[in-house]
Amino acid sequence: DEPTNHLDVEGITWLASYLVARRGALLVVTHDRWFLDAVCMSTWEVTGASVLQYQGGYAAYVLARAERIKQSDTAEGRRQNLLRKELAWLRRGPPARTTKPKFRIEAAEALIADVPEPRSSVELRSLAQRRLGRSVYDVKDVTMKVGERTLLDHVTWHLGPGDRVGIIGVNGSGKTHLLRLLAGELQPTSGEVKIGQTVHASHLSQEVTELPGNLRLLEAVQEVRTTATLDGTELSATQLAERFGFGGDQQWTPVADLSGGERRRLQLLRLLLVQPNVLLLDEPTNDLDIDTLAALEDLLDSWAGTLVVVSHDRYLLERVCDSTVALLGDGSLAALPGGVDEYLDRRAAAGAAVSAERREKKGDSRAARKEIVRLERQLGQLYKREATLHDELAAHATDFTRVSELNAQLRAVVAERESAEHSWLELTDN
Repeated sequence: DEPTNHLDVEGITWLASYLVARRGALLVVTHDRWFLDAVCMSTWEVTGASVLQYQGGYAAYVLARAERIKQSDTAEGRRQNLLRKELAWLRRGPPARTTKPKFRIEAAEALIADVPEPRSSVELRSLAQRRLGRSVYDVKDVTMKVGERTLLDHVTWHLGPGDRVGIIGVNGSGKTHLLRLLAGELQPTSGEVKIGQTVHASHLSQEVTELPGNLRLLEAVQEVRTTATLDGTELSATQLAERFGFGGDQQWTPVADLSGGERRRLQLLRLLLVQPNVLLLDEPTNDLDIDTLAALEDLLDSWAGTLVVVSHDRYLLERVCDSTVALLGDGSLAALPGGVDEYLDRRAAAGAAVSAERREKKGDSRAARKEIVRLERQLGQLYKREATLHDELAAHATDFTRVSELNAQLRAVVAERESAEHSWLELTDN
């Protein structure tokens, strides 16, 4: 039941590989579309008090569902358009996608023949430049520490108008802190974050505490704006709420009574109504169902502005972002031309290096333990020899020639004993 919740990209990829190799049956409830494609041979959709079955993972499910809607000739125009747009992206997506659609090419082409590209990056970038100017964020030589941990170590990064960037990294690497730094909610330990004069940013946090629990849903929308223009059409607060899946009587539900997914949708709606030109989204897909995810991605496709997304949802990152950067846990921020796959390759290489170092250290540790045992035996013998020499000195106290010989032997034994003790201390301290 939602096994990918709270896992990072690396963890999700490992889990998918493990489940694919595992023998036995698997039944999984998930809204992670990449995970569906990676591990599932069939998909069940629970809808309208029934269960509909499809062969294949998410990509095949989208095609089959679009065909079913088309054949049934239902009045679901908006949903059908969303599905067709989703198909267009799946069909024309990046060649490096690891989850190739497994459906009949002819059927897909017939459904998406008249659907344009999901978004025109050149056109959106041009619009964003007119709204934002040349500079959005300039992160200059920034170091950020939390307690004893260094999350960012002398990082320099430029974000321009129309950039659509996905940020990935292991849990705890500092992704949320980086977003909060851009939002102006945190200050760097050293360095500078320069924000463009025309920047009007909205920050979607992982929490939903900023929602007014004392208001009803429609009132919470109207609190921000009563009308807004989306896709060139002016919509009322009621229509806006419907656009985000809140219909009829549900609009009068107290915000405090909404489910986690509903609160997340309302949070996104209120965020977009402010009409920002920069969106900072921290795990925006948390608690959202697949239809809402498709609607969100459709909305972001036509949104002209700078977009920064922190997410472990590979599908979303490939769908709405044009570039990817990663926090690798060493304080650096690395550009990844190869996207999530390059990140996973880097992490695997780093993991192999760490394993080799551990094996080497393990070997060193074994050798060190042997040396400690040898030194302890040597020290035991030296202590005995030293005690014997003291006894002999006492016995020959009046024989100056013999005392001189014994003193020379004692100095040599003491020097050897002190050297062995020093070596023993060094090894036992490590």
